[in-house]
Amino acid sequence: MTDLAAADLNACFDLFKRSAFRLETLPAYAVGGAEEERLRAFRLGLPRPERSVRTSPWLARIAQTTAAGKSWRRIRVLGWPLTEYQRYQLAGYQESAAAGDVIRIADRSAHPELTALDRDFWLFDADSPQPFAALMSYDSTGAYLGSEISTAPEAINRCKAALQMAGRYAVPLDTYLARLRSAAA
Repeated sequence: MTDLAAADLNACFDLFKRSAFRLETLPAYAVGGAEEERLRAFRLGLPRPERSVRTSPWLARIAQTTAAGKSWRRIRVLGWPLTEYQRYQLAGYQESAAAGDVIRIADRSAHPELTALDRDFWLFDADSPQPFAALMSYDSTGAYLGSEISTAPEAINRCKAALQMAGRYAVPLDTYLARLRSAAA
């Protein structure tokens, strides 16, 4: 494996061999660029600019690597009521799922033990002999500050434990969205 000591988060997406697993825990993330335009459209109730494997390099990467046998999974830990950003994000997840990202939602308002999950990360190749993690940092506004790339067994085990806890309470994205529609009806 390439030296992870010199890797940043973007390099991790080229280095993983089998699986990429994301845990998201913040109520909102500071966005910029094209995502800011999409959030503004969402806020105003306007059609959002297209985001697909054709228009998004990120979604194209997910689709291409999934077709090559790699897996992408994420668990989004949410509370209630949903923040504006979380509602926006749920709509966008459908685009990610169409590209091959397997998305599950865990509701911390129904499962208070999930409040302990407050650190975002990516865990790569979790079930391989060489797992590694990108431990993400954000400021109080949700602006991304950077990631610490780690192969330390303690960090890997913390990530695995967090994913196991979140996974116990997570439901598939479609199930969660159906529950939201039922509650709104």
